[in-house]
Amino acid sequence: MPASPADTVAFIGLGVMGYPMARNHRAGLGPEKTLLICDVNEEALSNFQKEMDGKGPIGKVENGFKAVKAANTVITMLPGSDAVKAVYLDPQTGILAGAAAAVDERDTGSPPEPKLIMECGTIETDTILSVAKAAEDVSATKLHNTLTFVDAPVSGGPMGAQAGTLTFMVGCQPAVSPQIFPVVKSYLQHMGNPDGVFLCGTVGAGTAFKTINNYLSAITSLAASEALNIGVKAGLDPKLLTDVINQSGGQCWVTSKSNPVPGVQENVPSSRGYEGGFRIELCAKVLGMGSRLAEAVGARTVLDKPTLQAFKEAIADERYKGKDARVVYKWLNESEREE
Repeated sequence: MPASPADTVAFIGLGVMGYPMARNHRAGLGPEKTLLICDVNEEALSNFQKEMDGKGPIGKVENGFKAVKAANTVITMLPGSDAVKAVYLDPQTGILAGAAAAVDERDTGSPPEPKLIMECGTIETDTILSVAKAAEDVSATKLHNTLTFVDAPVSGGPMGAQAGTLTFMVGCQPAVSPQIFPVVKSYLQHMGNPDGVFLCGTVGAGTAFKTINNYLSAITSLAASEALNIGVKAGLDPKLLTDVINQSGGQCWVTSKSNPVPGVQENVPSSRGYEGGFRIELCAKVLGMGSRLAEAVGARTVLDKPTLQAFKEAIADERYKGKDARVVYKWLNESEREE
């Protein structure tokens, strides 16, 4: 007999980030909860089931429609706006249509069960707000206000996803956040530090926080790479230079947690050929999102355009394309100085 929707969580999107997030989530749920997984990649689904065999009940669903009918909590980790629109808004296979169908098919006289849906990817603000509005409309007109959508983008990259140390930035409607946020946190803390799950404001605020954080992270990736490249070109020991920087005013996440110079730190992308990190193409994408947010709110910026141009130049070179964003150090190191 299948588990009840109240005892079931669905996770949609088993990509580079989503797969380890779902794995940590399954480990944290406990044996009384069923985890449903959904992805377009059948190999990822099969690998997940094999890896997590014996770790608690796991099932597969084909799409968001079926996921939300079977589970009262649905977490999505999707790669972009088009995927979010398809998974949430498609009238045949989407989450919102499935939530409405679940209400239509319930036993006569029984109240609809509350459902929580949350998107954790780095998605354009306009898309998040359009999905939130659609969810609010469906909830009000068909679900007796029992459906809640939150945006909960993550920070920490693939390494944080693997380690279960992600930071979550949550946006939730203020009217329901006192009741909903503790529930959201109870799920997200399986994939991150409980102290790293933040209620940032209304729906969309989580995405804004994430965009601003990514904007800063992208720029510091280039700035730290430039500084360390100057040191290497000057004949300085990059490890000692890093140690000094990390005890001084130049310290940042890039120098201390994901140093761009190969060999300075173990188990970081730069020390394994810049593989397995936050791809430079994604870094350029989120920097562009931050730049557009600045433009939308009338905030003056100086560093975004030259940084984005640097990333674009590196991406255009086959040697650096598809690598972790800190490969911009290698691009600088192997390039001639322009006068």
